[in-house]
Amino acid sequence: MADAWADFREQMPVTRRWAYFNHAAVAPLTGPAAEAIAAWLKSAVEQGGNDWLAWNQQLAKVRELAAGLVNAGRDEIALVHSTTEGISLVAEGLPWREGENVVTLADEFPSNLYPWMNLASRGVETRRVPTDRGRVDFEAFEAACDGKTRIISMSWIGYALGWRHDIARAAELAHRHGALFFLDAIQGLGAFPLDVQAAGIDFFAADGHKWMLGPEGAGLLYVRREHLDRLRPLGVGWNSVVHSNQYDRIELKLKPSAERYEGGSPNSVGFIGLHHSLGLLARYGLAAIGERILEVTDLACEKLARAGAEIVTRRDEPDRRSGIVAFDWPGHDPQAVRRHCLTLDVVLGCRAGHLRISPHAYCNEQDLDRLVDALRSSGEG
Repeated sequence: MADAWADFREQMPVTRRWAYFNHAAVAPLTGPAAEAIAAWLKSAVEQGGNDWLAWNQQLAKVRELAAGLVNAGRDEIALVHSTTEGISLVAEGLPWREGENVVTLADEFPSNLYPWMNLASRGVETRRVPTDRGRVDFEAFEAACDGKTRIISMSWIGYALGWRHDIARAAELAHRHGALFFLDAIQGLGAFPLDVQAAGIDFFAADGHKWMLGPEGAGLLYVRREHLDRLRPLGVGWNSVVHSNQYDRIELKLKPSAERYEGGSPNSVGFIGLHHSLGLLARYGLAAIGERILEVTDLACEKLARAGAEIVTRRDEPDRRSGIVAFDWPGHDPQAVRRHCLTLDVVLGCRAGHLRISPHAYCNEQDLDRLVDALRSSGEG
C-alpha cells in the first residue's frame, strides 16, 4: 500500500508546507474538495442560484456515500451543521419523563455533555462516569445504569487522550438495560470503519472537519430507521416535508426519513466539499486507512519515546488505539512547545495539559522526523 499512501499524500495540498498532526482539531481540506468548492464558488458568483438543482443533487450523493460507508440506509442519514446539532436533535427530541437519566463519561468533549446536562430543567439527570486515562471500567459504567436510564452517550474516541472505546459493548450494555445508545463519532469517522448495524448504534453524529477531511459546518446525523418517529423533529421548516418544493402547499406531512431534521436551506458548499473528501476516503477504504493511521501513530510513539517524550496515551490494548496520541515533553510548557513547532511548520495541539498529535493516513515518516526535530529544538536559545 506504500504507493497508495504516496498517492493519498498527493491529494493533500497541506503537505507542500506543513507536517500536519492536528486532524483531531480541524483538518486540512483535500485537493478534490478544494476543486469542488472552487467550482461551486465560480458557479455561485457567475450563475447565482441557477445551478441550485445541481448543487442539491450533490447533497443527495453525500447522503448515499455516507450511508454506504457506515452500512446504513440513505433514509437514516441527515445532513447537519455540526456534531452539537446532531446531539441536540436527539437530546431534545426524545420524549423524556421526569426522573429519567443519561449515562455518559466524565471526560467527554463538552458537546457530548451540555446537551444532556441541559435536560436538568426537565428533571433528567446526567450521570458522568470517571475513566482511567480514558479507559472505561464497564462494571462501574453498568453500575451507573438503572431502570430509568433512557440513553447511554459515548464518544467513539476520547478527544484528549485517544482511547478508542468498545462501542459494541457499550451499545449491548445500553440495550440490556432497555436504553438507547448514542455515539459521538467525530474522532473516529473517516479514520476507522464503522458498521452501525453490527455495533448496534441507535444514533450517531459527526461533523466533517476532522478525520473526514471536509469543511466545518457540514456533518452527519444517523438515526436508526425504527427511531424516526420516536424523536420529536426540531427546527422543522420547508425542507422537512415530503412536498418541500411546493411552497404554497401548507401541510405538515414530514418526510419518512432522517431528512425531516433538515428544516432549512443546507450548507451546499460545505456538503459539496465533504462529498469529494468522502469520495477520496472511500477510494482507499476506511479499513486500510485505519490500519495506516495505527501504523503511523505506533511509529510516532517509538520516535517520540526515543527522543525523550513521555507518552501519556494508553496503547497497551491494541484494539483501543486510535489516531490520537497525547504526550509530555519534560521540562517544557506544552503551549510554548506548540507555538515553537508552528514556527517550523509543524502543527500539533494541546489538550488536558498535554501535547497531542493526530496524524492521518497520508502523514509519513519524514513528517514524524520533522516533529521530533522541532521538539528537540524547542529548548534551544
